[in-house]
Amino acid sequence: MTRDEAVALLEQHVPAPNLKNHCLAVGWIMRALAERLSVAPADADRWEVAGIVHDLDYATTADDFERHGRVTVEMLEGSIDEEMAHAILAHARKAPRESLMDKALYAADPVTGFIVAAALVRPDKSLAAVEVSSLKKRWKEKAFARGASREQMASCAEFGLDRDEFLALSLATMQAHAEALGL
Repeated sequence: MTRDEAVALLEQHVPAPNLKNHCLAVGWIMRALAERLSVAPADADRWEVAGIVHDLDYATTADDFERHGRVTVEMLEGSIDEEMAHAILAHARKAPRESLMDKALYAADPVTGFIVAAALVRPDKSLAAVEVSSLKKRWKEKAFARGASREQMASCAEFGLDRDEFLALSLATMQAHAEALGL
């Protein structure tokens, strides 16, 4: 599956603009992680696609989390490889985190919401003004971006990045795409 095909599926199956932006941001972060972790360029494409399609079923499974991830993998059967399918299942806690892709997608999923929340509390509601230091400060506030699991983001240690490096990479990636994200 190409990136363009993944984006077309996103347009077809994800009606909410915020969720579309989340999926695109996860895709960009997955590519940045692949590059940072020295994954082969062709595999970096696959990592980005996995990030883009990881929540394709969210609109239909939001009230039935037990099906989340599984429906996406069923929808994409024959279009994605086993590693990508496993990573989608692992991000939704339907499979163990084994591969580097599994671990990266699991950590990348909540960080986008955390960073967007940090941008939205700023007066200009812009990613440009967000700094890693402000993310670190907000990390300690349990009520801030409550849905963005700190434990899940901290799992970046499983693939060799400390929290600060992971936040910096994720923030820089989202800032590079701020216009597309509307932030």
